[in-house]
Amino acid sequence: MHTLGIDFGTSNSACGVLVNGRPHLIEIEPGARTLPTSVFFDYDSRRTLFGTAANRALIDGAEGRFMRALKSVLGTSLMRERRQILNERLDFIDIIARFLAQLKARAEAACHVEFSRALSGRPVHFHSDNPSRDARAEADLRECYARAGFDAVTFLYEPEAAALATGATDDGIGLIVDIGGGTSDFTLFRAQGDGIEVLASNGVRIGGTNFDRALSLDHVMPLLGHNALIRNTFGDGALPAPNALFLDLASWEKIPFLYTAQTLRDVQAMARMAVEPRPFERLAAVLELETGHDIAFAVEGGKIAANTGQGRINLAVVEPGLSVPLTAGDLDRSLGALADGIRGCAQATCAMANLPPSSVDHVVFVGGSSLMEVVVAAMADLFPKARHNRTDPLTGVVDGLAIASGRMAAA
Repeated sequence: MHTLGIDFGTSNSACGVLVNGRPHLIEIEPGARTLPTSVFFDYDSRRTLFGTAANRALIDGAEGRFMRALKSVLGTSLMRERRQILNERLDFIDIIARFLAQLKARAEAACHVEFSRALSGRPVHFHSDNPSRDARAEADLRECYARAGFDAVTFLYEPEAAALATGATDDGIGLIVDIGGGTSDFTLFRAQGDGIEVLASNGVRIGGTNFDRALSLDHVMPLLGHNALIRNTFGDGALPAPNALFLDLASWEKIPFLYTAQTLRDVQAMARMAVEPRPFERLAAVLELETGHDIAFAVEGGKIAANTGQGRINLAVVEPGLSVPLTAGDLDRSLGALADGIRGCAQATCAMANLPPSSVDHVVFVGGSSLMEVVVAAMADLFPKARHNRTDPLTGVVDGLAIASGRMAAA
């Protein structure tokens, strides 16, 4: 039986196997070894699109329902809620299973073998502040793999997988800093022969989607009514608009659930009672035209640009000519508390092994959000004497999963 290493990520996913003793990443779509973790239910063609095709359908303005950050829903009550999509009643177990089934089918077509088992990466904690929800998240993901057609699935912590791929190349004590879309994970390790000795692993539910949400709340949502005043229906005075709506609109995984007739009516009522109606009129248009994910992509693009210079959040999809400048200083102010949380988790990982941060000889960054300067600065502050190394941010984990899958087959 063949085992497929799968890095099912919040933003991107990848598959790998061991070939001639080396990790081989499978070309999961033409010319690419990673696949955006995106799903689009196309209302016109009645087809379900995955990955780049799903992203393109959204950008092209196709009629349908777009979903991203599926991994963030694991362990929550949303996983079991059935919703009508393309003449089917589906829950998130079904939707994630269909995405995983696509990975399985594409890997089998590329490798000309059947993969009956999966070795899946998982964060150290899906939910760092709730052990019962954390356990439920793994059970949810296990069921997703079963519905996708795998006979069995084994889980490996994502930073430990990355340590397998990179850890034996340097002497001393190393730390994997894996900042993904939904979580930040750490493995402290020591090289041991041709492998590693894991000293401690830890994680916190902070990742790139949290960065996007913070930036959206600070820089975009005020243009749609966040913190704006609504006049009292009876009597004098005014109160701020409810926060929950803006929190959901700034969260990748919750955007689809805002597209209801009742939510639109509520926002239209806010516009009528608002001290300044224009932001709520924009918000009503966003809900009516279902452009919440377009805004999220614009925020993500602005974040990436500002990380290396001057950025701008282009909101032309909301209103022609509307945009928000974004600087490195804006990133520091909006993301500082999140970076502190990541720093604290890295420090706690060292404490779990009864080692001071000064004992770390080299730090290895993996995960797309590890490229953010606020993360790099936080790690440089905590580990000033360590060598700081980078791997391919999107494939460090799947390389290790491929190595581990080969060792499972040989055992």
